[in-house]
Amino acid sequence: MPALPRTLALCLAEARPLVLGVSLLRFLSGVALALPVAASPDPPTVLRGAAAWVASVFAVYLFNGVTDVTEDRINGSGRPIARGDLDPRTAAAVAAAGAGLAVLAAVGLPGPMTWIVMGNLVLGHLYSGPPLRLKGSAGGTVAVLCLSGLLSYLGGFVVATAGGADVPVPPGLAVFAAAAIGWMVLVGVPAKDLSDIEGDAAAGRRTFGVLVGERGARLAMTAASPALCAALGAAVWWFGVPLLGVFVAMAAGSAGVVATARRRTEKGRRSLRRPYGVFMGTQHVVHLTAVVCAIWI
Repeated sequence: MPALPRTLALCLAEARPLVLGVSLLRFLSGVALALPVAASPDPPTVLRGAAAWVASVFAVYLFNGVTDVTEDRINGSGRPIARGDLDPRTAAAVAAAGAGLAVLAAVGLPGPMTWIVMGNLVLGHLYSGPPLRLKGSAGGTVAVLCLSGLLSYLGGFVVATAGGADVPVPPGLAVFAAAAIGWMVLVGVPAKDLSDIEGDAAAGRRTFGVLVGERGARLAMTAASPALCAALGAAVWWFGVPLLGVFVAMAAGSAGVVATARRRTEKGRRSLRRPYGVFMGTQHVVHLTAVVCAIWI
């Protein structure tokens, strides 16, 4: 493979395609769930907004890979930088270019979208780079995840409603965003930390997994996932929002998280990553369900 295409392919792998996919679905969920108050969103505008958002996430996660080399290698990560196939300086240059393209793509979209993209890029830098390196603490990680999650749904809403000025946020979007961010923080954080405890501790990070240990992380996600499903079910009933399919999808994912988190079936990183795999798969299904139901029902 020629040098440039190979480098871009490695950068894409480093930026985690599954994360980019669910980031796109978050944005599209914001668009779809805004339809009750949106006046026929313009498809080219929605596609450009989605491209700008995903490009910003690409830049953020690629930069994160550049700054995570030490802990990734200790944890046995198979991503390109950790295994030595992608030079960190090259990846950093591609990340900077991706950030520039994200901002450029947002030009001409509804005004707030440029600030949403720039806000996500700033959050990504503060998470991985100086002066704060928020990834080093559990509180910093949770704050960035919550804010970035909100920006993803807000971006979709803003593009769908041509700016969102004087347009009320539909209850379905508010309930879904709260549940999805809760899933990301309460289940995703301990699930992700589970396989990274050793490397994070060696790098001096005080993540949730480092603070509570493997057993504590497993207990946390085992308790949080069904509790979150119960809260979503109650909200769907109380507000009468059309998210029954989302509730069913999250309930199935919760059962999978509990089943994989209860015990470690074997030694090694693969076993430690199983709860995270279920968490990530559930994210995709939940968001895809939300988009499909909002459009077709």
